[in-house]
Amino acid sequence: MKYTTEVLIDAPREEVIKKMDDPENMKHWQRGLMQYRLLEGTPGEKGATMELHYKMGKREMVMTETILKNKFPVEFHARYDTKGVENIQQNFFHEEANGQTRWISESEFKFQSFMMKAMGFLMPGVFKKQSKKYMEDFKAFVEQGTSVADS
Repeated sequence: MKYTTEVLIDAPREEVIKKMDDPENMKHWQRGLMQYRLLEGTPGEKGATMELHYKMGKREMVMTETILKNKFPVEFHARYDTKGVENIQQNFFHEEANGQTRWISESEFKFQSFMMKAMGFLMPGVFKKQSKKYMEDFKAFVEQGTSVADS
Protein backbone atom coordinates (compact mmCIF):
# COMPACT_ATOMS: atom_id res chain seq x y z
CA MET A 1 0.00 0.00 0.00
CA LYS A 2 1.37 3.40 -1.02
CA TYR A 3 0.09 6.93 -0.46
CA THR A 4 1.30 10.52 -0.20
CA THR A 5 0.35 13.09 2.44
CA GLU A 6 1.43 16.67 2.76
CA VAL A 7 1.11 19.66 5.03
CA LEU A 8 2.02 23.32 4.68
CA ILE A 9 3.81 24.65 7.76
CA ASP A 10 3.85 28.37 8.46
CA ALA A 11 7.56 28.49 9.33
CA PRO A 12 10.84 28.63 7.42
CA ARG A 13 12.37 25.28 6.45
CA GLU A 14 15.40 25.87 8.70
CA GLU A 15 13.12 26.09 11.76
CA VAL A 16 11.06 23.07 10.67
CA ILE A 17 14.15 20.89 10.22
CA LYS A 18 15.69 22.05 13.51
CA LYS A 19 12.58 20.87 15.37
CA MET A 20 12.24 17.64 13.39
CA ASP A 21 15.91 16.69 13.72
CA ASP A 22 15.84 16.77 17.54
CA PRO A 23 14.61 13.40 18.90
CA GLU A 24 13.60 15.07 22.17
CA ASN A 25 10.85 16.84 20.19
CA MET A 26 9.21 13.60 19.01
CA LYS A 27 7.10 13.39 22.18
CA HIS A 28 5.52 16.73 21.24
CA TRP A 29 4.08 15.52 17.94
CA GLN A 30 4.04 11.70 17.96
CA ARG A 31 1.03 10.72 20.03
CA GLY A 32 1.59 7.75 22.28
CA LEU A 33 5.40 7.88 22.21
CA MET A 34 6.55 6.71 25.62
CA GLN A 35 10.29 6.37 25.06
CA TYR A 36 13.03 5.94 22.49
CA ARG A 37 16.60 4.74 22.55
CA LEU A 38 19.44 4.57 20.08
CA LEU A 39 20.31 0.98 19.18
CA GLU A 40 23.31 1.55 16.94
CA GLY A 41 25.05 4.12 14.77
CA THR A 42 25.33 7.85 15.04
CA PRO A 43 22.01 9.63 15.69
CA GLY A 44 20.59 11.13 12.51
CA GLU A 45 23.04 9.41 10.18
CA LYS A 46 22.34 6.80 7.51
CA GLY A 47 22.19 3.32 9.02
CA ALA A 48 21.45 4.47 12.57
CA THR A 49 18.69 2.53 14.30
CA MET A 50 16.43 3.61 17.11
CA GLU A 51 13.83 1.71 19.13
CA LEU A 52 10.54 3.55 19.65
CA HIS A 53 7.92 2.54 22.25
CA TYR A 54 4.31 3.67 21.76
CA LYS A 55 1.12 3.23 23.73
CA MET A 56 -2.03 3.46 21.64
CA GLY A 57 -5.06 3.02 23.81
CA LYS A 58 -4.46 -0.18 25.77
CA ARG A 59 -2.05 -1.54 23.17
CA GLU A 60 1.72 -1.10 23.32
CA MET A 61 3.88 -1.25 20.23
CA VAL A 62 7.65 -1.34 19.73
CA MET A 63 9.00 -0.08 16.43
CA THR A 64 12.53 0.10 15.02
CA GLU A 65 13.51 3.10 12.91
CA THR A 66 16.38 2.71 10.45
CA ILE A 67 17.62 5.84 8.69
CA LEU A 68 17.91 5.18 4.97
CA LYS A 69 18.90 8.68 3.84
CA ASN A 70 19.39 11.98 5.64
CA LYS A 71 19.86 14.95 3.36
CA PHE A 72 18.34 17.59 5.66
CA PRO A 73 17.10 20.19 4.97
CA VAL A 74 15.77 18.75 1.69
CA GLU A 75 14.87 15.12 2.44
CA PHE A 76 14.84 12.39 5.06
CA HIS A 77 13.99 8.71 4.44
CA ALA A 78 13.53 5.98 7.04
CA ARG A 79 12.15 2.49 7.45
CA TYR A 80 9.96 1.58 10.41
CA ASP A 81 9.59 -2.07 11.36
CA THR A 82 7.15 -3.56 13.83
CA LYS A 83 5.47 -6.92 14.19
CA GLY A 84 4.16 -7.88 10.73
CA VAL A 85 4.62 -4.43 9.16
CA GLU A 86 7.37 -2.56 7.32
CA ASN A 87 6.80 1.13 6.55
CA ILE A 88 9.17 3.09 4.32
CA GLN A 89 8.76 6.84 4.53
CA GLN A 90 10.31 9.30 2.12
CA ASN A 91 10.00 12.85 3.42
CA PHE A 92 10.65 15.97 1.35
CA PHE A 93 10.79 19.56 2.60
CA HIS A 94 10.22 22.38 0.12
CA GLU A 95 10.76 26.06 0.83
CA GLU A 96 7.80 28.10 -0.32
CA ALA A 97 8.23 31.67 -1.58
CA ASN A 98 6.30 33.10 1.39
CA GLY A 99 8.57 31.63 4.09
CA GLN A 100 6.46 28.51 4.60
CA THR A 101 7.60 24.89 4.33
CA ARG A 102 5.77 22.17 2.41
CA TRP A 103 6.35 18.74 3.95
CA ILE A 104 5.51 15.89 1.56
CA SER A 105 5.61 12.35 2.90
CA GLU A 106 5.45 9.29 0.65
CA SER A 107 4.55 6.17 2.64
CA GLU A 108 4.79 2.56 1.56
CA PHE A 109 3.52 -0.21 3.81
CA LYS A 110 4.44 -3.86 3.37
CA PHE A 111 2.48 -6.38 5.42
CA GLN A 112 3.80 -9.83 6.34
CA SER A 113 0.85 -11.37 8.17
CA PHE A 114 -2.54 -12.21 6.69
CA MET A 115 -4.25 -10.12 9.38
CA MET A 116 -2.21 -7.00 8.58
CA LYS A 117 -2.63 -7.53 4.81
CA ALA A 118 -6.39 -7.71 5.31
CA MET A 119 -6.37 -4.58 7.46
CA GLY A 120 -4.33 -2.68 4.86
CA PHE A 121 -6.69 -3.81 2.10
CA LEU A 122 -9.95 -3.19 3.97
CA MET A 123 -8.99 -0.03 5.86
CA PRO A 124 -6.26 1.88 4.02
CA GLY A 125 -7.75 5.16 5.23
CA VAL A 126 -6.78 4.34 8.82
CA PHE A 127 -3.08 4.37 7.91
CA LYS A 128 -3.33 7.57 5.87
CA LYS A 129 -5.35 9.28 8.60
CA GLN A 130 -2.70 8.38 11.21
CA SER A 131 0.11 9.71 8.99
CA LYS A 132 -1.79 12.94 8.39
CA LYS A 133 -2.48 13.32 12.13
CA TYR A 134 1.24 13.09 12.95
CA MET A 135 1.94 15.73 10.31
CA GLU A 136 -0.81 18.04 11.62
CA ASP A 137 0.47 17.59 15.19
CA PHE A 138 3.99 18.46 14.03
CA LYS A 139 2.63 21.56 12.26
CA ALA A 140 0.87 22.67 15.48
CA PHE A 141 4.05 22.06 17.47
CA VAL A 142 6.14 24.18 15.09
CA GLU A 143 3.62 26.98 14.60
CA GLN A 144 2.07 27.31 18.08
CA GLY A 145 4.29 25.24 20.37
CA THR A 146 1.37 22.86 20.99
CA SER A 147 2.49 19.54 22.44
CA VAL A 148 0.55 16.26 22.30
CA ALA A 149 2.53 15.21 25.39
CA ASP A 150 0.20 17.49 27.38
CA SER A 151 -2.94 15.67 26.22
